[in-house]
Amino acid sequence: MSSLTVPIPPDPEGPACRAGNTDLETVPTVLHLGCGLDTRVHRVDPGPGVRWFDVDYPDVIDLRRQIYPSRGGYETIGASVTDPSWLTQVAGDLPVLVVAEGLTMYLRKNEGEALFRRIVNRFPGGQFVFDGFSRCGIRMQRFNRAIRVAGATVSWGMDGCAELEAIDRRLRCVTATGAFDIDGYEKLPTGYRLLARVAKLFPALRRMAVFYRLEF
Repeated sequence: MSSLTVPIPPDPEGPACRAGNTDLETVPTVLHLGCGLDTRVHRVDPGPGVRWFDVDYPDVIDLRRQIYPSRGGYETIGASVTDPSWLTQVAGDLPVLVVAEGLTMYLRKNEGEALFRRIVNRFPGGQFVFDGFSRCGIRMQRFNRAIRVAGATVSWGMDGCAELEAIDRRLRCVTATGAFDIDGYEKLPTGYRLLARVAKLFPALRRMAVFYRLEF
């Protein structure tokens, strides 16, 4: 069985600190949910036999197809991740790594939990690697200018591993690392560095955004 060692490397600032928190995974199938225009599949450069699927809205996938080259073992799926039908396009015979960066908070709780269950039911095993906001973090987004300007709505807040493990009895939380506890903030602009220092003083703020790794 072919497999992939997937490094998800850190970028210098902003959302990419999320990407830097994931370790290495050895998997034969990758689902990159809400991929946007992320070039991860090209940066990782998976070897032969690895099946990699980028999933996002049809207009996003159409744009990806225009600007990025095709490659072996790589497919794109134009669909909302909450649409149950897209998963039928992915063979469920091998373990899977699910990468969902900057996605869960934009889902409603029932949508996100249903998505996790469908994936657990389809594959014999695997891992989810994703970031999530606590309920406090969701409330705090009212002060996030980027969210306000975009007119985006955040909804699903998760307060720890127990809630995620309750989605399905097969899920097990392996790690849960607060965003303010990872390395790399010294490389960010002054405002972000100050925010991290203040957040570490208050538990609710320190766990406002968390990187999770679940196994099943």
